[in-house]
Amino acid sequence: MNVGIKRLSLLQVLEPSGGGSGRHFLDLCRAMQRRGHSVTAIYSPVRAEAAFVAELEGMGLDSVIPLAMRRAPGPWDVIAWWQTRKIIARHGPFHLIHGHSSKAGALTRLRLPGPHIPVIYTPHAFRTMDPTLASKGRMIYGGIERLLGTWLSDRLICVSRDEYNHALSLGIPEARLRIVVNGVSAPPSGQRAAIRTRYGIPQDALLFGFVGRLTPQKAPERLVEAFALVAKKLPQAHLLMIGVGELAETVSSMIKAAGLGGRAHLDGAIPGATAVDAFDVVVMPSRYEAMSYVMLEAAAGGKPLLLTDVGGAGTVIEPGKNGFIIANSDDSSELVAAMTRFADPQLLRSFTAEARRRKDGYTLAGMADATEEIYFELLGYRAPNILRAPEKLVLRSAS
Repeated sequence: MNVGIKRLSLLQVLEPSGGGSGRHFLDLCRAMQRRGHSVTAIYSPVRAEAAFVAELEGMGLDSVIPLAMRRAPGPWDVIAWWQTRKIIARHGPFHLIHGHSSKAGALTRLRLPGPHIPVIYTPHAFRTMDPTLASKGRMIYGGIERLLGTWLSDRLICVSRDEYNHALSLGIPEARLRIVVNGVSAPPSGQRAAIRTRYGIPQDALLFGFVGRLTPQKAPERLVEAFALVAKKLPQAHLLMIGVGELAETVSSMIKAAGLGGRAHLDGAIPGATAVDAFDVVVMPSRYEAMSYVMLEAAAGGKPLLLTDVGGAGTVIEPGKNGFIIANSDDSSELVAAMTRFADPQLLRSFTAEARRRKDGYTLAGMADATEEIYFELLGYRAPNILRAPEKLVLRSAS
C-alpha cells in the first residue's frame, strides 16, 4: 500500500444547493480544505440559497464553479453533463470526484471511455425511499440507482443504516457501500428566552418545534393538523415552525383556518439551529429521510425528539428514553397521542435529561475523518495517523 500521498485533489459536486445536503456539502468542503486538500466545488445556482453561495464562496477553496443543474430530468442534462466533463478536464487532474444527491451523482458517474477517475456518490436519501413514489417511478429510479451503483460507482456513502439497507434492497453490491453518519456542530445556546419573546410564546409554555424545508417530503401539514387537536387538549402547548418552501402558503392557511394564530407560528427568517434552543420537543413528521441534519442538530442540542419511522430515526432515538418514533402515516392520531404525552412534566424532564446525556455523539470531525479514510482507502493509500482513532463512523457491512 502506497503511503507517500497526503494531499488530495478533490472535486465536490452538488445540485440542491441548500437544506441538509447543502449543509453536508459545505461542512465536507471546509473540512477537506482545512486538512490541506485541494478542493474544487461545483454547485447549481438554479435552486441555490443565497446563504449557501455566500458561505461556499467565502471558504477559500481552490475553485467554486456555478453550473446550472435542474432537479427534473430532461434534455438540459446533456448540456450539464458535457459542461461537467469540460470542468474536470480544465481544472483537473483530480484524485477523486464526489457527487452529492441524485442529479450530481448521475452527472459525475456517467463518463466517456478513457483514464478513470474514482467516483464516490452520496445520495442524501434515495428517491426510492419516498413511500409516495408510484410503482412505475420506483422501478425506473431503482433501476437507475442499481445500474449506476453497481457499475459506475467506486464507493457509495450512505448516511444511516436505514439508507444502507435500502441500497442493498436496490441490488447495489455490499462491497461498494459504506456508512458515514453526518456530523454537526452543537446548536447555539442562550437564545431560549429571546426567541420565545420574539414570537409571544410564554416562557413556561410547552413548545413543540419544527425545522425544515416546507415540502411534501418533510410533511409539515401533518404537524399542523395534529397540533390543531393537541392545542384543544393542552392550553399550555405552542408550536414554532422554522422553514421556507413550496408548502409555506398551505401551512399558513392551515394555521389560520384552525384558529391557531396565537398558538402556532411559522417563520423562515431565523436559522433553524438557533431556534432549537427554544424548543422543548423537536417534531419531524417526515415521509422519508436518509439521516436528517435537523435530527442530528436537535440531538446535539440535547432535545427530546418525536419522529416518524424514517431513515435515521433509530440512530438518534432510543424509544421511551429520549423520544418517540411513530408510524409514518398521514393519520394524525398517533402523532397527537405522542405529543400529548409530553405534557407530563416528569416524562419531559426525564427525556430531556437523557437527551442531554447523549448530545455529544455526532461530531463534524468524526464525519470528516470517516469520509477522508474512505478517500484514502479507495486510492490505495494508508490514511494519515490522525485518522487512527479507536472509534469510527465508517461501517462496511450489515453486521
